Parts: sequence; structure tokens; C-alpha cells
Amino acid sequence: MTSTTTLAVALPAEHREHLIRIAREVSFDMGARLFEEGRRADRFWIVRTGTVGLDLHVPGRRAAVIESLGHGELVGWSWHFPPYVWHLGAEAMSPVRAYEFDAEAVRALCAQDAEFGRAIAVWVGRVVAARLHASRIRLLDLYAPYGSGSRS
Repeated sequence: MTSTTTLAVALPAEHREHLIRIAREVSFDMGARLFEEGRRADRFWIVRTGTVGLDLHVPGRRAAVIESLGHGELVGWSWHFPPYVWHLGAEAMSPVRAYEFDAEAVRALCAQDAEFGRAIAVWVGRVVAARLHASRIRLLDLYAPYGSGSRS
């Protein structure tokens, strides 16, 4: 993930503080599933320590790990868009400490404060774009005859 999508860079300090005030600190053991593709997206996390792997169900094969997320990165964006269903799965690749947020509470804050809501929407949109690009590259690396051909 690029630095422009991490919490410290993506949101102004006042919006970060506003968001962190409603966070709950949680931890996950290595191998714990945070969420499963296709299930209800009712929360999200910001990684404090450890690594979370995002994966995509591939019929007839093991789930493909699309991306690894670390400190300051957003885990989960599906909570922001109806019908609020996870598009990927996520698993702790190491012990993880994170801030957890109730999606409904954050959406309510976004509705109450237009500036905060816009900042969250832009942040989540950047994350979605980056994840889409990462998914494309990873799937081409795994399944295309010549890999992704990525120039980066």
C-alpha cells in the first residue's frame, strides 16, 4: 500500500483524532480470520502492529493472498459502500494489534460532519483504487502466462 493511503497521511490530524476517539483496541492471534469474503461488513480496523493478509477466493484453489497490510493501514473498505458485504477475506499473518471501528457509528459521524465524511470517503476511495490495482497485479502474477508485466 502506498503511504498516501495510511491513516497518518490520508487524514488531517483533526479527523484522525475524531476517528480514533471512537476506536476500540483489539488484538488477533496469528492465523485468526478478521472477516470472510461475502459476509456482512459491519466494522473495520487500522493496524497498529503486525501484518494482515487480504485474500481472494479462487474456485478450486487456495485463496490468493492479494496484499499484506501493516502499521497505519486500513483493513476493510466494504463497510463504507452498500450492501456492506466484504469483497475480500482477511487473516492475521502475525500477531496483530489494531484499532477497531463500528461501521455504523463511523457512517453516522460522516453524515453529521460533511467535512469529516468527505475526508473519510476520499481516504477509502484511495484505498479501494490501490487494492484494485494490487489485486490485478497479484492475480496476473499468479495466473497469467507471463505474470503481470508490471513495470514498477
